Amino acid sequence: MTRTIVGPFNRVEGDLEVALEIEDGIIARAEVSTTLYRGFEQILVGRPGLDALVIAPRICGICSVSQSLATAQALRAAMGIEPAPNGALSAKIVHAVENMADHLSHFYLFFMPDFARADYEGRAWFASVQPRFKAVEGKAMGPMLQSRAQLMQVMGLLAGKWPHSLAFQPGGTTQSVDLGGRMRLSSLLAGFRGFLESTLFGVELETILALSSRQQLEAFVEGPGAGGDFAGFVRAALDVGLDRMGGFKGPCLSYGAYDGLFPAGLSDGAFALESITEDVSHAWLAGEPQSPALGETRPDAYKPGGYSWAKAPRLEGRAVEVGALARQVIARDPLISDLVATAHGSTVFARIVARVLELAKVQVAAEQWVEQFQLKHSFCLPSPPLDDGVGHGLVEAARGALGHWLTVKAGKIQRYQIIAPTTWNFSPRDQSGQPGPLEQALAGLEVGAAGAKSPLVQHVVRSFDPCMVCTAH
Repeated sequence: MTRTIVGPFNRVEGDLEVALEIEDGIIARAEVSTTLYRGFEQILVGRPGLDALVIAPRICGICSVSQSLATAQALRAAMGIEPAPNGALSAKIVHAVENMADHLSHFYLFFMPDFARADYEGRAWFASVQPRFKAVEGKAMGPMLQSRAQLMQVMGLLAGKWPHSLAFQPGGTTQSVDLGGRMRLSSLLAGFRGFLESTLFGVELETILALSSRQQLEAFVEGPGAGGDFAGFVRAALDVGLDRMGGFKGPCLSYGAYDGLFPAGLSDGAFALESITEDVSHAWLAGEPQSPALGETRPDAYKPGGYSWAKAPRLEGRAVEVGALARQVIARDPLISDLVATAHGSTVFARIVARVLELAKVQVAAEQWVEQFQLKHSFCLPSPPLDDGVGHGLVEAARGALGHWLTVKAGKIQRYQIIAPTTWNFSPRDQSGQPGPLEQALAGLEVGAAGAKSPLVQHVVRSFDPCMVCTAH
């Protein structure tokens, strides 16, 4: 048996190492390590409650809006107030745009370039995929980035800037919209739809949303959608066997997104927020398993048995997967449900299909949301002083379930705990020895003579879309 450390993983940011034990060309064990400690939860302690609106979004420059919304929601709960309906609608649209931009970047910049590796030269699809998706040089990158940049103008209209906008407040959003602004929003979304239909899918979005089974998907990529980039992914992924790799058999969790477009829930039943715990038995952190509402973050860099700065979130003691796949499994999307049922669990293929499919779903919904603004009504209501209070904020970032837990005493933050999507998916083992979702997904992967250098390792890891700075407390 050989032990190899793979990392860092670039393209997003590289603070991830995966230790692989490989025997006879098969990964027998994986340990996922977050190698960077940041201490945001400690930075927030002792500050006025509203300071969290400035500091917490700076956890990440990719999911900044998600962090802002979780913060605002936690403060709102502690204050006991509701946001202005227009402000809630505006925040929902901005959140949707950030998540769509993230899905697009993940597909074109983070995941597809691995199919352009020399390892796949000679495959039937390589000659068409490699020129479009080769890192830096791929012909697909320029048009995608231009379309993404145009979509992100929504941020300027509704949030002033991105990332790290201060527009998101407990009482709503500070940026209002007039008739001209609403027309501009519709125009920007129409332009993004044009890219999705002409380049990514090759058909109208409604055609994509009508797919309800793997059989229909395979017929689609050889039929009406054959010329789209999505079809290129499907052909390559099925040829490589990604529909049989990176499996996780545990449940999926979603906090719910976009006012019910994706409902909250657990794939195998209901869940109680109180059943979430953070286990630090294999983290370089001190303490015992604890609810995030009562948790602390205390570094212990020399702790025996520790191998990651990430905690191990567990739901009723179980590891769970979060992300676009989880959202759509819980929403009972027929296509994603069929892919998961066929494979008896999540796979690399199903995760990527779920993210791409979500682009179409959220785009269609966002077009409708823009028409719902009540232009003569307020976008932000006053917030009362916050002297004492407890609250939590739960949102769905592109990568999955994000939660902030807040306690304020005498006007100061006494406790602030964050569980990011990557914390769920890239967690280390817990006190019972149960591996996290990625650790389970890598175990049993056949890598052959290539060992840790196999592109299959990259496919599995990137299907969960690591963003370690979010999970590094």
